[in-house]
Amino acid sequence: MNQPRAADARRRGRSVVRVLTGLAVGALLAGAAGAIWLWTQLEPPDPGSAAAQVFEVQPGWRAARVAAELEAEGLIRDARAFSIWLRLRELDRGVGEGLYDLSPAMAATEIAERLAAGGRPRTATVLIPEGWRARDVAARLGALGVADAEAAQATVDDPGPLAPPWLPPGASLEGYLFPDTYEVRLDAGAEAAVATPVRAFEERVAPAYAERVEGAGLSLHAWTILASMVQAEAAGPEEMPIIAGVFLNRLDLGMPLQSDPTVAYGLGKRLPELSAVDGDLRVDHPWNTYTRPGLPFGPIGNPGLDALEAVLTPERTRADGRAWLYFLHGVDDGAAVFRPNVDLASHERDIDRFLR
Repeated sequence: MNQPRAADARRRGRSVVRVLTGLAVGALLAGAAGAIWLWTQLEPPDPGSAAAQVFEVQPGWRAARVAAELEAEGLIRDARAFSIWLRLRELDRGVGEGLYDLSPAMAATEIAERLAAGGRPRTATVLIPEGWRARDVAARLGALGVADAEAAQATVDDPGPLAPPWLPPGASLEGYLFPDTYEVRLDAGAEAAVATPVRAFEERVAPAYAERVEGAGLSLHAWTILASMVQAEAAGPEEMPIIAGVFLNRLDLGMPLQSDPTVAYGLGKRLPELSAVDGDLRVDHPWNTYTRPGLPFGPIGNPGLDALEAVLTPERTRADGRAWLYFLHGVDDGAAVFRPNVDLASHERDIDRFLR
């Protein structure tokens, strides 16, 4: 009676072993197939491609969204395989937002490592032309999405820690948003965005010119004010030394500077909007160089290097040694003319000839 039972037990044991062995082999085969499939899907989608493209991971994107977008852009073969790889490598929580330079010739494993390292920030190219007012710069920062325009203007008006050490109390940053082209982070915010061109003036311009400015008997602020006036008055760099000479000569003689752009600035107008007929030149304010002697309260725009240089290398006299004291821009037979003069009679003659 015991022998048949023992034989049955042996047969059942062998059957269980065969089943378990079969399952193990099947699992191994499935695992091997899965590994082969995974590794295949991680290969470059286009190994021969020389094209590179900028891929952006936006704030809030999870790994699954990143994988889907990479597949849609043709940068990986399969989003599911990429997601599995990220989990296996424990990179699925380390995908950083920003911009990445990727190519279809890259393996998904390399792309995963790039994503884990983090991307460069999104930036905007901010161009500040010579002579722009601060309000123009603030508007451009707003239009590019770098900073709120009103917040940027408020930072200019009340600079706090951004104020250069030579800035008088109550003065704004007008004049110190150095004209140039800047790459600014889109998440910079008003203070950081405004600080970028201000630092350029502080670190590149002021130290390079400080000794010459002092030698000219000017403060850095007075130099910038004069340069902003020269910038606003001149039609081109070739006129700037004479215009600077006129203003410096007038200051030496105690003559009013009588600069229309300063009046327009103080009234919040553009120069073409200024109206002598309506009495604009008679409205007293800290920038009216008709009603007040000396320099206006502050710069009227942001001067470039040509204007800044012209104040330090002015052309103050005519060939006969007489000092330039007047200038005008007019039209002669349809052509623009620039006419400097050394006396009022000549200046009035040119007004009749080129302006009336």
